[in-house]
Amino acid sequence: MTDFKFIQKLSLLLFRCGCFVYLVLFAIPVLAQKKTNVLFIVVDDLRPALGSYDDKNASSPNIDQLAANGTLFTNAYCQQAVCAPSRASFMTGKKPDHTQVWNLETHFRKALPNVVTLPQYFKNNGYYTRQIGKIYHDPKVAQDPLSWSVPELLAVTTNKGKYALESNLAKAPKSTATEWADVADSAYIDGMVADAAIKELNQVGNKPFFLAVGFRRPHLPFTAPLSYWKKNQNRIFPLSPDTAKATKVPDFSKHNSVELRGYTDIPDLGPIDEKKSAELIKGYYTSVTFMDEQVGKVLNELKRLNLDKNTIVVLLSDHGFHLGEHGLWGKTTNSKLDTRVPLIIADPEKLAVGKKSSSVVQLVDLYATLSELCGLQKPDTDGQSFAKIIKGKPFTGSGVAFSQFPNQMAYTNRPAIMGYTIHTANFSYTEWIELQTNKVLARELYDYRTDQAENHNVVADAKYKKQIIGFSKQISTYRLN
Repeated sequence: MTDFKFIQKLSLLLFRCGCFVYLVLFAIPVLAQKKTNVLFIVVDDLRPALGSYDDKNASSPNIDQLAANGTLFTNAYCQQAVCAPSRASFMTGKKPDHTQVWNLETHFRKALPNVVTLPQYFKNNGYYTRQIGKIYHDPKVAQDPLSWSVPELLAVTTNKGKYALESNLAKAPKSTATEWADVADSAYIDGMVADAAIKELNQVGNKPFFLAVGFRRPHLPFTAPLSYWKKNQNRIFPLSPDTAKATKVPDFSKHNSVELRGYTDIPDLGPIDEKKSAELIKGYYTSVTFMDEQVGKVLNELKRLNLDKNTIVVLLSDHGFHLGEHGLWGKTTNSKLDTRVPLIIADPEKLAVGKKSSSVVQLVDLYATLSELCGLQKPDTDGQSFAKIIKGKPFTGSGVAFSQFPNQMAYTNRPAIMGYTIHTANFSYTEWIELQTNKVLARELYDYRTDQAENHNVVADAKYKKQIIGFSKQISTYRLN
C-alpha cells in the first residue's frame, strides 16, 4: 500500500511535468492493478468466545493473532440473531425490514430483486468474487449467482462433513449434538472449506479479489476431530452462572431451545442436566478451537503467498449463542448474548494495529465500511461507514445499533409481532410491537452498568423514564426509515 501511494504521487508529479510516456506505459497499469483485496471470513453461531475477547475458556490463537494485527470491535451487533436474516442484511447492507427476510426460507431477492450485494458491488468494480463455504444461508437460500464471478463452492451443508461417524450419518440431518471421530480435519466441512480456500488463493493470480469464506462450526452439532477433543479432555468448562430465567422478562423473549431439542441425545422437554450441559459447553469451545485452526491455515497461506500486504481481512460471526444462560440454548432472541458478535478487521496499512474499539457498530455497516477502505464510491445502504476507526482516526458514529426478532419464526407470512431492540454502550431497550396496530405489547430495559448479563428487566423503574422516552423515539424513527 505504501508503494501504491508513492506511485500515485510520482505519477501526478510526472504528469504535471509533461511525462506522458511514463504515465501511459508505467503508472496507469500499476495503478489499475493495485486494488486492495478482501478476505471476508464469516463464522456461524460464534459469540465472542475468543481469547482476544478475554474469554478464559477459549483457545483461539489464530484469530487472536488476527486481532493483534488489526482492530477488534467490542460492541458490534447483528441485525437479527438467526442465520438467513442476519446474512441477508450484512450482505445487502439493508436492515431486515427492507430485505423482508425474517425467517430461514425467504431469499432477499424476493423483496429486493435488483439489490446490489456487497460482493456484487466489488465485482462491478473489477474484482474477482468467490464464495467458499456458508456465506448466505443454506440450503434453500444459499445461492446468489449475481454476487459471484464463478459458482459457489461448498455453499450448502450436507450430512457428510457435518458428521463423520457412520452411526450419526445414518440418522442425519440431526443425530447427536456432539461428535468426535479419529479423522483428519478435512473429514469435516470446515476442514474442506479451509482446503478449498487455500487452493483458491493459489489460483487467483494477480486479479484483485473479494474472497468470502464461511465456516460452519461452532454451529450445532458440535463436531470436530478427536485430536481437538483430546486437547480439552481434562479441562473443566464451567456451567453458565445464570441459568435461571431472568426476572420480569416478557414471554416474547423466551423460547424452548427448539434448535437443540432436535438432536437425538437431547430431551424434548425440561431442563438440560448438568452432565449434558457440561458436554455441550465443552463441545462448543472445542468446535471454536477446530474452526480457529482452519482460519489459521487460510491466513498462513495468505501470508505465504505475500497477499497479506494488500488484503483487508474481515472476520465476523452472523450472531451469538446462548450456552444455558437464562435457561436458553441457541440464538433467536434480541438479547446481548445472541446479537453481540465478534468483529475483527485487519487492514494492510496497519494504522490501528492491536486496537480494541468500544464504538457501537452494526454488521449492516460493513458494506459501506469495506467500500470506503477499498476506495470505492459510497454505496446505497442502510449502514454507515466506520472506516475511520480502522484508519486510526477520530470517529463520531451514532453510538447505537438496532436488532429485531419476531415473537415466532414466520416461515411464510410477515410476522404479527416484532421485537425491536436498540443497543448502546450502557443500555439495551426493546419494544414488542403488534405490527398491524403499532401497539407496544411489552418493553424491556437492561442497564449494562450494573447488569451486563441482562438478568433484570428494569423498564418499570421510574428513574429510567427519560432514557425510555428517548429510546422509544429512536426505535420509531428506525422503523420509519
